[in-house]
Amino acid sequence: MSATEISVRSADFVQSLDRGLAVIRAFSRERPRLTLSDVARETGMTRAAARRFLLTLEELGYVGSDGRLFYLRPRVLELGFAYLSSATVTEVTQGHLEVLADGLHESCSASVLDSPDIVYVARAATNRIMTISLAVGARLPAYCTSMGRVLLAALDDTALEEYLSTGAFVALSERTLVEPDAIRAEIEVVRARGWALQDQELEAGVRSVAVPVHAADGQVIAAINVSAHASRVSLDTLLEDFLPRLTSTAQLIDQDLAHGSIH
Repeated sequence: MSATEISVRSADFVQSLDRGLAVIRAFSRERPRLTLSDVARETGMTRAAARRFLLTLEELGYVGSDGRLFYLRPRVLELGFAYLSSATVTEVTQGHLEVLADGLHESCSASVLDSPDIVYVARAATNRIMTISLAVGARLPAYCTSMGRVLLAALDDTALEEYLSTGAFVALSERTLVEPDAIRAEIEVVRARGWALQDQELEAGVRSVAVPVHAADGQVIAAINVSAHASRVSLDTLLEDFLPRLTSTAQLIDQDLAHGSIH
């Protein structure tokens, strides 16, 4: 920022807010855990100033620490949720989901993680297969949904363990995984193969498959899925026919995001 810009904005510009956000931005996918010295160096602050901001963010629940290393906590996702669920993101995803739903004759959705839930940000519904009504803004638990597991798989190990250690996992059907070790194992499978399958865990008779959506920098920012009734769509059809088309749709969305549809 130039001296002129500072002088123009000095009456309204809150430097402490700017510096607090700079501390959050110091963390990245490549460097998720930083020492106090790392943060001071990345932000250009003194160690004393960096320490004050880190401790404040820790007290507010945005930063965690093991005594030496600091890391972002899942609550940071709240800061980005309003942006991710804005009309721009919804519109980019919505058009692709409508094309996919028309082709498959099944409902397709997009969601983001707002721990401990997923929040629907786009949906193209061709029929109603669940007892609950789903629309943009609807929330479902992340641990037993295909999109939720895709989004949980994108968390770093620290954030995932935080989620597993604090979550209250309730059996929503006789197939729901509720033990943290079992959920963790399933998420590791999702990490390895890049997609998630949910077979009647959320509700009896409903199965779905989900894949991630990426921002221009490669980070997972959302997930999309296709869901169907188990009596109508077999697992083979879901995986051999629906999954490749879902993956292709996600790639098209990724391309839109990378080419500037989202700024």
